Amino acid sequence: MRLGAVIITMGNRPDDLRALIESVRKQDGDPVEVVVVGNGAPVTGVPEGVRTIDLPENLGIPGGRNVGIEAFGPGGTDVDALLFLDDDGLLPHTDTAELVRQAFTADPRLGIISFRIADPDTGVTQRRHVPRLRASDPMRSSRVTTFLGGANAVRTRVLAEVGGLPAEFFYAHEETDLAWRALDAGWMIDYRADMVLFHPTTAPSRHAVYHRMIARNRVWLARRNLPAPLVPLYLGVWLLLTLARRPSVPALKAWFGGFKEGWTSPCGPRRPMRWRTVWRLTRLGRPPVI
Repeated sequence: MRLGAVIITMGNRPDDLRALIESVRKQDGDPVEVVVVGNGAPVTGVPEGVRTIDLPENLGIPGGRNVGIEAFGPGGTDVDALLFLDDDGLLPHTDTAELVRQAFTADPRLGIISFRIADPDTGVTQRRHVPRLRASDPMRSSRVTTFLGGANAVRTRVLAEVGGLPAEFFYAHEETDLAWRALDAGWMIDYRADMVLFHPTTAPSRHAVYHRMIARNRVWLARRNLPAPLVPLYLGVWLLLTLARRPSVPALKAWFGGFKEGWTSPCGPRRPMRWRTVWRLTRLGRPPVI
């Protein structure tokens, strides 16, 4: 099984980027080809033999990753699977690529693998990095309904079949959009605790656009993918959860601005999932109203 790796960067973590690339190069088995996409910034200082693409503007996380996918042929089909890794991450074990190969080979319907993210100093996995509702035990592997954007492996047949990431999202929820389309096409998603990416503990709200985009893209996600009766249920639950978390007044104002934008701006093509996919998500522990 041929593997590639896509890393997007804004050029502000050169030391971390080099360390990540070296950790990919140290993987057991056949070499993993690396493509680094400079998202609005030139890529410099990477090891010889690494392919680089400099984008004149920042296309956002999904847009940058889509460019990286196409570097491996249409839909990434020059390889069998792609690793998507954050540029400040690190693969601490040399067998991760081999575990990916084994997992995809053993299960032909497995389309996406979500790695476990752990802090390099403490080893702690944040609850938000376990992509399921029952997240108290990050060491338990399981089937899941979404995945982590900067620590995963995707079979390129999935991308060829259902398309890439939604570039218009720019940041937030693009992984769930792809996950739902993959599940609707019959693919499975696994969370694997034994496939680890080291990543410093951070808060998503560190991004200035977090509250607006998290709300806008949540609406887009529902409008694009859910059967019509579930759209108000799904968004109503998230509205109540947001209020229950008691965000600051500026954060709440940004959130409601994004929520309104999600309804008034184009969200891309609508392809509602089948009701049997809704049932499948429910059996996996996350009905698409939560």
